[in-house]
Amino acid sequence: MITTSPTDFLEAYAALAPLPEAAATARAAFLVAPAEFALAEESARDNRYMDMNLAVNPLKALAQHTALAQALRADLPVITFPGDPATPDAVFPNNVFATAPGRLIVGRMRHAVRQREAARADIRGFFRNMLGYTEIDLSGRTDLVAELTGSLVIDRARGIGYCGLSERCDRAGAEAMHQAFGLRLTFCFELAATEYHTNVVLALLASRAAIIAADGFRDPAAAQAIARACGGRAIWLSPAQKQAFAGNAITLSDERVWMSAGAAAALADEQRETLAGCGFAIGTVELGEIEKAGGSLRCCVGEIY
Repeated sequence: MITTSPTDFLEAYAALAPLPEAAATARAAFLVAPAEFALAEESARDNRYMDMNLAVNPLKALAQHTALAQALRADLPVITFPGDPATPDAVFPNNVFATAPGRLIVGRMRHAVRQREAARADIRGFFRNMLGYTEIDLSGRTDLVAELTGSLVIDRARGIGYCGLSERCDRAGAEAMHQAFGLRLTFCFELAATEYHTNVVLALLASRAAIIAADGFRDPAAAQAIARACGGRAIWLSPAQKQAFAGNAITLSDERVWMSAGAAAALADEQRETLAGCGFAIGTVELGEIEKAGGSLRCCVGEIY
């Protein structure tokens, strides 16, 4: 079922029990290292978190990315694929490649500079030949835009998707991802005009809590419905905290939420206490250089289910 109504979503949500065999967090993660890191002007057209006037330091970005991979290994195995100088801003693989058990999904990116990433034979080959995953390839379709777990935040324990519609994901893309991920329920809503990806304004934490930036939603009722679905266990972000990427967080185990050092510094003590009360420690990595490209820690992480 796919719905755009907050009321219908909550009614359908109440009828769905958690999937007994589904894991709330991934069993491994993959990253793509920066190579000759640079900002892509094409991506900046609809990513308001980018500032093309900023200078970037490729070596600093690489060092931060290496530290990220090392830190995440505290929670699960991490694979880092080498970067490609032909795609110098390709450090956010979760928009292009994502998984469900036994499946690799390849997304349809909006911008040509990102579409080139989908052609990587090594990443496709790893999942197909090494893990035996079936490939569902949306990248060649011209009738939709679907930027995977940038646009679609998934409650893996329940098989429920939260899909924000924007230039980076249209309704056809949402329907294609609903099928590709094998979801039972998808709640579609429009993002605010200034937003490009859902995972900047919403994070689901091991299927038991949420981080929500209400101003990232065109309709406030959509944000409230998501909070109600989480039993009220929501950390609400201010616009400044959202801008610091506090919503671009991820849980890779049941006990810890990962976000950038800048995002964590933006949190108030009360929000930290709420996370602790939900059973989450906060893990941080300095990603200031990578964040100049308009994404943060969660965007860097591809999940392997």
